[in-house]
Amino acid sequence: MKFYIFLFLAIAFEVLGTMLLPATKNFTKIIPSVGLSCSYIISFYFLSKTVTKLPIALVYSTWAGMGVFAVTLLSYFIYRQHVSWQSAIGLLLIVVGVVLVNIFKSDTSFIN
Repeated sequence: MKFYIFLFLAIAFEVLGTMLLPATKNFTKIIPSVGLSCSYIISFYFLSKTVTKLPIALVYSTWAGMGVFAVTLLSYFIYRQHVSWQSAIGLLLIVVGVVLVNIFKSDTSFIN
């Protein structure tokens, strides 16, 4: 269970970093640029902790899928970016895929 918390933190920091991208103004703004860099470093730290006990395919698919889902939702609310119905269906399919990957994961006892 602890490793799913690490995975959630990896996703949260990756999403934070991605949401800071527009604020960096092509990395000309120091504070958002430092925040973005720190967020990605922290995200990869938690991601590296997660792959010590969970299969990398499960970890990466969850991290990437939930990251895309969260960034799209936050972009809609924060930056007022349009989400088409086709994109909404695609996001729903991403969530379904991530759930299926996590439900049917294989034994993870191969790593000490």
